[in-house]
Amino acid sequence: MVRKSIVRLFVLGLGLVLLSTPLVAEARSLDEIIKSGVIRAGIETDILPLGGFNDKNELVGFDVDFSNKIAEMLGVKLEMVKILGTDRIPFVVSGNVDFSLGALTRNPARAKVIDYTLPLHTESFAVMTLEGKPFKHWKDLNDTNVTLVQVRGTTPLDFIKTNLPKAKTLLLDSNADIVRAIAQGRGDAIIDILDFLAVHMSRYNVKWKVLETPIEVYYCGLGVAKGNYTLRDWLNVAIFDLHKTGWVDEAWKKWFGGPMVFGVQASPYF
Repeated sequence: MVRKSIVRLFVLGLGLVLLSTPLVAEARSLDEIIKSGVIRAGIETDILPLGGFNDKNELVGFDVDFSNKIAEMLGVKLEMVKILGTDRIPFVVSGNVDFSLGALTRNPARAKVIDYTLPLHTESFAVMTLEGKPFKHWKDLNDTNVTLVQVRGTTPLDFIKTNLPKAKTLLLDSNADIVRAIAQGRGDAIIDILDFLAVHMSRYNVKWKVLETPIEVYYCGLGVAKGNYTLRDWLNVAIFDLHKTGWVDEAWKKWFGGPMVFGVQASPYF
């Protein structure tokens, strides 16, 4: 997921994290996983609807459903290893998981120490407003007559300060609050990772509009150990098949309340 931390601190801190992580296991090849009868998936537990606990304290979400499907396709049992965002890469490097999820966005710093699969899903940093608003492009929001509704202390505020300095901002406490404010007409637009707003948008009888030009689309894959090509290549084939058959889209709608804002286009060439 696009985190709220500063990228430079992440890059500097990544090496320290990896150096301080005990290498208690080694990456397992595809054959070793099959022989063991178990595949270990790192599931982040604090980012519903991707992964989190329900009212019965059960770990649920899109990543859980996907991991169960992968285990089923491989003919093994699933072991879910509970992780947080800071664990995603160290747990792969140390061999504590066979693959890691948790909206693991591709970037060059991470790709130095882990390998990525094909994209499983996207995160779209884009503009959500209402039908009837005149905006065509995110740059149209740089106007003193525009009020952007945002959650306090989040990354989009830095983007707004730098790129849309003329716009006013109404700061609220949660995603639910900012979506309600737009539905009630208290603001003009939201700039954020829109996929995580869909569950709130469905509660209001208004016509939502996402601007056709996103600010950025981030691609999130599975993280596997560097050089573990047997596992990575099988996962790529499985992910392609799940996109092609529509399984990913249906599972996404189940958990997010609607389709990906800007989806992954499955290609047979990878």
